Amino acid sequence: MQFDATFWVAVAFIAFIAVVLYFKVPAMLAKMLDERADRIKSELDEAQKLREDAQAMFADYQRRQRDALATAEEIVAKAKEDAEIIRKESEAELQATLKRRQELAEAKIRQAEEKALAEVQSIAVEVSIAAAEKLMKDNLKAKEAGALIDQSIKDLGSQLN
Repeated sequence: MQFDATFWVAVAFIAFIAVVLYFKVPAMLAKMLDERADRIKSELDEAQKLREDAQAMFADYQRRQRDALATAEEIVAKAKEDAEIIRKESEAELQATLKRRQELAEAKIRQAEEKALAEVQSIAVEVSIAAAEKLMKDNLKAKEAGALIDQSIKDLGSQLN
């Protein structure tokens, strides 16, 4: 009996199927595919978790950045306020110092005026005493005494300078 090649191909195919079923290859393939699907699913879950963590970290970073900018703006505003306060205090202190110096200068001027006036009075008294002394010594006549007094008054101007 000679069989056709198609027959032998069919027998080989049936034998192949029997061997595959005997060694449970479809079950092993299904198990491998299930394991691979489970592994892919766990990797996707992990990737999703990592993505959520990254989004949370990014939101936290943005919040911290906004907080830092707000803090920096507050610091700048406070520094400007402090600088304005210091400027006003310095200005007030400068005005007070200038007023004290002006008062001191005016006091020195008054003292100098009083001293000059005292010196003028002292010189006038000395000149008057000297003129009276000279009049008494010379026992001059009234006419000559008036001329001497007039001369002393003229000399007083040159002695004051």
